[in-house]
Amino acid sequence: MKSATSAVLLALLAGSVTPSSGEGLREKVLRKSAIDAGLTPAAETHVRVDSGMAEAGRLLFQSKSLSLDHETACASCHLDRFGSSDGLPNAMGVGSTGQGTARMRSGGAVIPRNTLPFWGRGGKGFTTFFWDGKVDGSSGTILSQFAGREPSQDPLVVAVHLPPVEIDEMVADTAEHSTLEGESVGSAAKVFDALAERVRSLSSLADPLAAATAKPVEKLDFKDMAEAIAAFIRQNFAIGTTRLHRFVFDGGPLSPQEIAGGLLFYGKAHCSACHDGPYFSDMSFHAVPFPQAGFGKNGFGIDYGRYNVTMDPADLYRFRTPPLYNVTKTAPYSHSGAIADLGDAIRAHVDPLAIYDPRSMTGVQRADFYERLKAWSSEPISGVYLADDEIRDLEAFLKTLEYDSREPVAETD
Repeated sequence: MKSATSAVLLALLAGSVTPSSGEGLREKVLRKSAIDAGLTPAAETHVRVDSGMAEAGRLLFQSKSLSLDHETACASCHLDRFGSSDGLPNAMGVGSTGQGTARMRSGGAVIPRNTLPFWGRGGKGFTTFFWDGKVDGSSGTILSQFAGREPSQDPLVVAVHLPPVEIDEMVADTAEHSTLEGESVGSAAKVFDALAERVRSLSSLADPLAAATAKPVEKLDFKDMAEAIAAFIRQNFAIGTTRLHRFVFDGGPLSPQEIAGGLLFYGKAHCSACHDGPYFSDMSFHAVPFPQAGFGKNGFGIDYGRYNVTMDPADLYRFRTPPLYNVTKTAPYSHSGAIADLGDAIRAHVDPLAIYDPRSMTGVQRADFYERLKAWSSEPISGVYLADDEIRDLEAFLKTLEYDSREPVAETD
């Protein structure tokens, strides 16, 4: 049986699809371009999950009990009002309270990268996680910081294991926790055991998880908790049917500006060279010389990106292509959250000098910027020119990728 995607494509090629009476060549070209670039019906990305596990995961996702110091929940930094991100340039970890700028003003630990949203995470084919791909299941074998001792063969479950053992993110950098700073699998296991013991003592969290796993409470471990959270992420943030999906697969309408932006996206602007597939990401790593806000993952205002994982000089300054669903809601942009405006973020891809003031940079910062420009020069977007009205058209097109999560989330303790 033909898939819905191939059936639509064959109909387009045969000239037999005319979703609206006024449709012209531009609409047909955009529809075909989206399919050729890998867009599929939203449901084709979904992974079936157990509803009981997802509900247990929702409770854990919203609870600070997953933080060793009981200060941070997953829901502290992944909020509906910011498109499942936090609205801040750099994430704020332990010691922080509130939402948005209030959280930043509250003090606490600063995490040197921008919080990634959850749309589509763990869907079919979505197997590479974090800005630098430090959990990568794309080859069929999971590569991660566990270095062969991964707690699961599900890359999303492995990814869920990492924030609770990240110093400053969900573990305070204190003398009490000094033995955990070696970041060994053994020290991580101690944290997992402590968190599992805490959850087992809380009936509001343990009972739903025990029921979903069919295990007695005393047998629950952190892997059970991570699997439940992964189930919740897959269910709550699964790709939804957007206006673009309805246009491509159901003949729904788009405005002339949205169509113009789509044609740019798949054409002149070369956006789809990296932002392709069902998630609008090739899940690969590319260099865009965004400004480096904050102190950077490598300190001194520098972030080497993928290189921190592979130690391959060819990976310097490269970051995983971020998916674009709800991108209009997830400002600020880039790995360092350095750009507040979506139009400026688009401009930075093709004309990075337009957003820089070299006089405001130190000599070391300029030298680092030149190195990032070298890496960018080999990208498919290098050398593209976009006028201001074209960038506005691209923004309008990206707005067609909006949808809502299944249910809102918030800290519960």
